[in-house]
Amino acid sequence: MTEINLKVNGKNVNTTAHILLPNLLTELGLNPRLIAVEYNGEILHRQFWDTTQLHDGDYLEVVTIVGGG
Repeated sequence: MTEINLKVNGKNVNTTAHILLPNLLTELGLNPRLIAVEYNGEILHRQFWDTTQLHDGDYLEVVTIVGGG
């Protein structure tokens, strides 16, 4: 399989198989320093991002952190 299908914030996203989470975030134009990621229903701590390989059918919720005052 050369492509996988993911759900990101409820939308279908096709990407290359064996992609790591940081690469997907870059592909989607997201700044990893300003987001939090829920992976298949669980908050994924940043320390695990570099080793998280995505699989067909996975779902992500990506939340942008907004500062204010």
